[in-house]
Amino acid sequence: MSWGIGILIVDDDPSLRSLIGEFLGNQGFTVLEADGGVQMREFLESHKIDVVILDVMMPGEDGLSLARSLAGRRDLSIIMVSALGSETDRIIGLEVGADDYLPKPVSPRELLARIRAVLRRQQPQDEDEDCYNCYRFGGWRFDLVRRVLYDPKNIIITLSEGEFSLLRTFVERPQRVLTRDQLLDYTRGPDSDAFDRAIDTQISRLRHKLSTRMADELIHTVRNEGYMFLPKVSRT
Repeated sequence: MSWGIGILIVDDDPSLRSLIGEFLGNQGFTVLEADGGVQMREFLESHKIDVVILDVMMPGEDGLSLARSLAGRRDLSIIMVSALGSETDRIIGLEVGADDYLPKPVSPRELLARIRAVLRRQQPQDEDEDCYNCYRFGGWRFDLVRRVLYDPKNIIITLSEGEFSLLRTFVERPQRVLTRDQLLDYTRGPDSDAFDRAIDTQISRLRHKLSTRMADELIHTVRNEGYMFLPKVSRT
């Protein structure tokens, strides 16, 4: 399994884990689910986790205790979610080490916004720090190591596996017309039996993520030929 921004959902409610996990997975995150502290620690030992979404009220070791145990780790952020949503509860959650606190029921879209906010705070002040094997174009930064895209305001734009492969193909071959067959070969391999319409769908999704943040067209359709990635690209 390829690894991008890792999200670990820790909650004893499997239906809620599944609902949030599916939503975040569709946003391009790599999502793992744990039913409590034991599984949480196992995943933290074996995977690179960037954000832990932590329920407060769980049997056994509760979320507050788990948050305290993670408070010293600077490599991940903690977002607590709880049916206990009073001001006192939020203050306690933040004081034990959470970076953010959301009351249940959780809005998936608001949770996504909070995740992006804590991820921005994880980024170094100098955006060039620890960014090797990156492509840059028009103010954007495409990090091949973490498998994420940063917009000109340094906001993380999560990509699905297909979107990542497609953008990598474009930035490695900028300002060239690429046919659908070529794009399928580059992104899925020569043995792929996928229809060329799958490429059209991926391009539409990728265009949407790019076009909402800048006016200039980045991916140009060349009629009867294919697609061209328009901006100049540099690599660090």
